[in-house]
Amino acid sequence: MNEENIDGINGCSKVRTGTQNEAALLALMEKTGYNMVQENGQRKFGGPPPGWEGPPPPRGCEVFVGKIPRDMYEDELVPVFERAGKIYEFRLMMEFSGENRGYAFVMYTTKEEAQLAIRILNNYEIRPGKFIGVCVSLDNCRLFIGAIPKEKKKEEILDEMKKVTEGVVDVIVYPSATDKTKNRGFAFVEYESHRAAAMARRKLIPGTFQLWGHTIQVDWADPEKEVDEETMQRVKVLYVRNLMISTTEETIKAEFNKFKPGAVERVKKLRDYAFVHFFNREDAVAAMSVMNGKCIDGASIEVTLAKPVNKESTWRQHLNGQISPNSENLIVFANKEESHPKTLGKPPTLPARLNGQHSPSPPEIERCTYPFFPGTKLTPISMYSLKSNHFNSAVMHLDYYCNKNNWAPPEYYLYSTTSQDGKVLLVYKIVIPAIANGSQSYFMPDKLCTTLEDAKELAAQFTLLHLGKDETITSTKLRKKRKRFLP
Repeated sequence: MNEENIDGINGCSKVRTGTQNEAALLALMEKTGYNMVQENGQRKFGGPPPGWEGPPPPRGCEVFVGKIPRDMYEDELVPVFERAGKIYEFRLMMEFSGENRGYAFVMYTTKEEAQLAIRILNNYEIRPGKFIGVCVSLDNCRLFIGAIPKEKKKEEILDEMKKVTEGVVDVIVYPSATDKTKNRGFAFVEYESHRAAAMARRKLIPGTFQLWGHTIQVDWADPEKEVDEETMQRVKVLYVRNLMISTTEETIKAEFNKFKPGAVERVKKLRDYAFVHFFNREDAVAAMSVMNGKCIDGASIEVTLAKPVNKESTWRQHLNGQISPNSENLIVFANKEESHPKTLGKPPTLPARLNGQHSPSPPEIERCTYPFFPGTKLTPISMYSLKSNHFNSAVMHLDYYCNKNNWAPPEYYLYSTTSQDGKVLLVYKIVIPAIANGSQSYFMPDKLCTTLEDAKELAAQFTLLHLGKDETITSTKLRKKRKRFLP
């Protein structure tokens, strides 16, 4: 037993009785053969495990574990997570006091083991009444750079980023929807490691840094959603980007039907990208190979398999900090959304058809303004005569939903508390009078907000989700709002 191992063990003896704690951790190390070292506020168990040869496991093999009881340690946690597979490394975040900080990272030797851990251990009752959350952990190596001059080419942006930051691997630049000779005013910069990306962000983020005389915007790019291989093997939809705005759905269908007439079921186009649905997966895969890089109406297109995203999981991850079990009838296709530039891989939601099931979703209303000329005839109407896709906020959706069910309007009750740094934090409780005497008398999210509007919006989203109305809110604006809610 080396001194580092002893130090690592002693790190938590301040909380549990030292002799019992040390004995439990020593027994775990002797049984498994793993080393344990505490450094930089974390205690590492393994990394690598005994007898490991070769490089560490690839990305996608690590999971994040939250809501760990503060007095629980490796001797209890490791056996639980070993149920999913061989642990390469277990990193428990530690306080100076010796308590853990409530979360950990577990790296498995394969992606399959990590996915199994998420399936069987998310919402696992680790102690009576104590449920942990488990989700995939990915080191983000990509930065979003905004306010880039639109006339700059990929090569120019790549060269400039290499001059001002280290570890640049690639730059992803999208052409403008209206002028293919220009970029969209933003780019994604890929770095060789998370550390390199973090150092670059630290250097660029003050807001005073300029490229080509422009003050740029810098933030972490939203990571792409990981989709398990089993789900991807069922995908029959292609995502096509870089289309001309003038290109029609009929033209796209005709072009993709050329390699095999009648293979395309339907096409859904939004601005300069589209989803091409096939009757058979084999035809979709073949078409992807044939059509990627082809020109349609003078534009060179990019074609990939569309990534199904479980909308319920996405909502629950935002609202509860956890990932929920899959629900096939809530799957929607999502790839690269142009209206939300920080995201590389999430377009507006579309209906999906998997295993013969179809989940209809109304098309999103284009949000824009029109001139109001004197003399224009106006007709008074009720908001309840509109369709649900005319509403952009969860608050309005909830009011509309209650009206459609002939219920009284929802009642909002505001509560507050104070954060450790003195901020006033707000949360709404919502009561639906028509169902107040049922199984659930009220709805209240487990997140607090700093603004009244966000608190009300989050409470309405939470209520809609639990009422089963989770197909209602899909707008970019609301997705951006959810990013501001405190973890």
